[in-house]
Amino acid sequence: MAVLAEARQWFEQWIGAVATAIDGVASRFMRRRSVALDENADGSFTAHLAASKDGSHPAPLSFRLERNALPPMLPVDWKAALDGSCIEVRLRPDHVVSRLLDFPGQAADFLDGMIRAQIDRLTPWSVADAVFGWASPQPVVNDRIEVAFSATSAAKVDPLIRLAKTLGCASVIVSAPAIGSDGTPLRVTLLDRKLRGLAGSNISRFLHVGLAATAAAAAACLLLNIYLGGELQSEQDDLQHRIAQRRAALRLDANSGSSGLGLLAKRKQTTPSSVMVLEALSRILPDTTYVTELRIEGAKVQVVGMTQDAPALIRLMEQSTQFTRATFFAPTTRAANESTERFHVEANINAYFGSGS
Repeated sequence: MAVLAEARQWFEQWIGAVATAIDGVASRFMRRRSVALDENADGSFTAHLAASKDGSHPAPLSFRLERNALPPMLPVDWKAALDGSCIEVRLRPDHVVSRLLDFPGQAADFLDGMIRAQIDRLTPWSVADAVFGWASPQPVVNDRIEVAFSATSAAKVDPLIRLAKTLGCASVIVSAPAIGSDGTPLRVTLLDRKLRGLAGSNISRFLHVGLAATAAAAAACLLLNIYLGGELQSEQDDLQHRIAQRRAALRLDANSGSSGLGLLAKRKQTTPSSVMVLEALSRILPDTTYVTELRIEGAKVQVVGMTQDAPALIRLMEQSTQFTRATFFAPTTRAANESTERFHVEANINAYFGSGS
């Protein structure tokens, strides 16, 4: 059971990873509706929707979050507009802490850790209770950088995230105002969270169905392979048995010598083959030996050529199983202007050069 649980967990993780990858690729080619949710001075929110392709869009919608509940009446056009949209909540500076932080220029790559370590000092909240962000660092004098920092309470943002989830939004961005190093107003992103993919749970559902179909197809292929493999193995065993019987019959005929095939086999094994003799010599003779004449007369072979060590040839041929009684049939000579010896060697040939099976 533990193995099945681990396998199920692995497949769920794989499906989640694939769904995320598919949604990431699809998000590059599909544009979501963008909804701006501005916080008002009285604590209410006003939603604005960008114009659609046909130029139509619902009128701005104002509502107040009371006890973290949704507005009692949400128009139909706004329900359709918010479903699958990207909602950006723009907070007022009343509940936002903004700072202009100064760091050495070398700290640009380590801002995340350095700012997190100072959240308790920069804000009234701890790291776990704060939602914060910062703008791109701006260089100043003496090789230093200034960073526009903003933060707010997580309790302020959590109802907005629940609201976006309930409305069916695909993602939510929470931003707050800040002041840049040159005094220009900025918008700092405090939170950018993805709530669902482009197709919601459809991708995961399709992957589950596809995985189940693949498993069923694999099981069917396995059963078919077992059945057909058994049939093919039976035919192969029968064929090998018939081949073995035929070989045994041919070997019996060859050993008895009573048939033409047996006589041919016997002659093959008792008559020297010129090709086999040449092949045996090519294996025995060293690379520094050159053969100029080769004569095969009956069961004898005579070899004439040039080499650097003629006596060694006698030893090599005697050590071979293809030749016996190797000897010189003429004197070995060396010319005054040559570094090699001219040899004349003859030896008896063993007619048997291989297995008769």
